Parts: sequence; structure tokens; C-alpha cells
Amino acid sequence: MRMNAVVVMLLTGLVGATFGFGIYLFAQLVPDMRASLGFDVSYVGAITAAGQCGYLAAALLAAWLTPKVGGGWVIVGSGLFCAVALLLIPLTSNILLIGALLTLLAACAATVFVPMVDVISRVVAWRYRGMAMGLVSSGTSYGVFINSLLVPIYAPQGEWRLVWWWVGLLTVALSVLMCWAFKATGLFSKTAASPAAAPSAVKHLGQYRQWIRPWVLIVWIMNLLMGFSTFPFQNYLSSYLRTELAFSVEYTAQIWAAMGFVGMFAGLAVGVLSDRIGLRRTLVLVFISVGLAALIFVLRPTGHWPLVAGVLFSLAFYPAFGLIPAYVSKMAGSAAVAVAIFGIANVMQGIGGMLGNYGAGLLASHSGTFAGVYGVIAVVGAVLVGLTLVLPGEARRDVADDMAASV
Repeated sequence: MRMNAVVVMLLTGLVGATFGFGIYLFAQLVPDMRASLGFDVSYVGAITAAGQCGYLAAALLAAWLTPKVGGGWVIVGSGLFCAVALLLIPLTSNILLIGALLTLLAACAATVFVPMVDVISRVVAWRYRGMAMGLVSSGTSYGVFINSLLVPIYAPQGEWRLVWWWVGLLTVALSVLMCWAFKATGLFSKTAASPAAAPSAVKHLGQYRQWIRPWVLIVWIMNLLMGFSTFPFQNYLSSYLRTELAFSVEYTAQIWAAMGFVGMFAGLAVGVLSDRIGLRRTLVLVFISVGLAALIFVLRPTGHWPLVAGVLFSLAFYPAFGLIPAYVSKMAGSAAVAVAIFGIANVMQGIGGMLGNYGAGLLASHSGTFAGVYGVIAVVGAVLVGLTLVLPGEARRDVADDMAASV
């Protein structure tokens, strides 16, 4: 039981590395890397869009690979690849190579997160999966918080490369600990709970027609829109605050720190709330918060309001990506089906992120302001609220099913 809790905590840390370091550190260092390496904002859009291409391709790969080798091997291998990519970025000044490494990092994030449904299903009871997935998804906030501590120390002196070194070494340590924990809990082996015997969702999609129901299609659309809106929100935040609104690097780092700090507790708290009031109601609150945060950056991006917006966003963003897989795991009939559905959901999320990041870069470049980007995000937040309201209530299980696993 204690080792299962350790597994959940380490998964949280690895999500913090692959998402917080692998995706969002670049967003915090964009102004400093642009000044050092000489690329414009449109290239930022191209890099982040390429990252989402890597994410969606890796999500398909993870959905195909997890049934074959098991979620444990996929997660640990992805963590090691992530560590290597983080350590290679400070070794080069080639923009194209850095873009390729950032694309690999985004891919690692997908190949860590998609198998999570399989692993969580094996170590966490049904009734606690909202809490567990909420905690794991909040791991991104831990990575963002660490970023916000390192960036103000090194970036003002032009030592942005040292930030990549620190997070790379931390990811190496996390991957080694994860390997030990998975071996101790038997998560490298294929069990009846693992979808290893199920046909691949990518290769045999026709065999899964029975589970492609309306709620599944809605979840896929929601993931598309979540990627389209929330990824640009963070990827262009530092550029908006520092280059357009003229906030200092210290104040910008404070906003990121507040987002990371609040997100550390938001994932667990919102996950517990979802287990009490239901996942649909919780998702409605989450998407309202995203919309309000975006509106602040459109209507009142002055004084302390950007900090308020950052807190609202962190209350929503980090839990949201745990609530969706928790919903899928509760609605799907088995771990195999859940991995397949969630794998495709992550592909949709990647497509949305690719379109959102690239489109936001073009919009900001042509309009000369990021305000329009956040206006679009606010509208998408309202659409997500509407889609959530038409989702069916999550399935119920007998108490006996909860005894199959516990944290």
C-alpha cells in the first residue's frame, strides 16, 4: 500500500519533469533565449507547434506500445529520454536542433501521460482515481514552480543554459527512482489488469467501434479545445508580460511561481472535490476559471490582475488534465479500452495545441498584440463549459471493485 503511494508521488514528479521542464520551461525562457540566439516570435509559434506534432505522434505511439510492453516500461523509458533531451539543449546554439529537442520533450510528455491510465488503474481504487489523477496532473505545477525559482537566478545574468542543466539532472534522479519503484511494485510485469492482451487501438480500431459512443467523441473534442486554448495561454505568457506589458522578469517569475505553487495543491484539492461532487461539475468550474483568467489578460492586464489571472488559471489547468483521464477510466469498461480512448484523446490534444500555438503566434505577429490570443482563449473556455454540461454522469462501480487496488 505504501509503495503504491510512492508510485503515485513519483508519477507526479515525472509529470512535473516532462511537462513542467520539457514543455513550459521554454515558455519562461523565451525572452532570454531570443536575446541570446536571435529568433523572432513567429519562430516561437513554429517551435511550439512542432512540439505539439511530436506530442500527438507520441500519443499514438504510446497507445500502440503500452499494450505490447506495459505502461511501466513506456513511462520509465520516456523519463530517461526526457532527461537526455533536457541535458542536450544547453550544449547547442543551433535553433533547429533546439526545436527538434523541444519536439522530443513534448513527445516524452505524451508517452509518460498516456500509459498513466494503465498504471493508475493497477495501483489506485476506482473511487479514488479522481484524487490520484488530479495529484499526478498537478505534477506540472511542481515543475513550473521549480522553473520560477531557477529562472530569476540565472536568466538575468544570461545564464539560461544553467537552468536546463539543473532540471536535466533532477529528471535523471526521478527516472532512476521511478525505475526502482516500478520494479518493487511489479509494474514492469504484465498482469491481468494490464491491457497487454488487448489488440492495439491503432492497429485494430475497427474492433473498438462498440466503445466509440457520444461521450467518447465529446471527450476527444474537449481535449482538442483544451490543447488549443491552454497551451498558448502559457507558451506566450512571458512574452506578453515582459515584451508587451513591460513587466519585469522578477514580477513575471512571481506570476509563474504563484501558478506553480497554487497548482501543487490544486490538483489534489480539485481531485478530491471531483470524487465528492462528480467530475462533470468539477470540470465546469475548471473551464469557467480558464475563461475568467483569459478575460483578465484582455480587459485588465495591469497591476496585480495578471497575478490573479495566473492563480485562476493554475486552479483550473493542472487539475483539468487529470480529471479527463479519471473520467475516461471510470466510464470505460477496462484498462485496455481506457488507454485506447485516452491515447486518441491525447492525439486530439496535440492537434489542438499545434493549431493553437501556431495560430496564436501568427495572430500576435500580425496584430502586434497578444490580447487577441487571450480573447480567443476566453471564448474557447465558454465552449468547453457547454460541452461538459452534455457529458453523461460517470459510471458507478460496486464497493467490491474498489478493493482491487488502493493507494
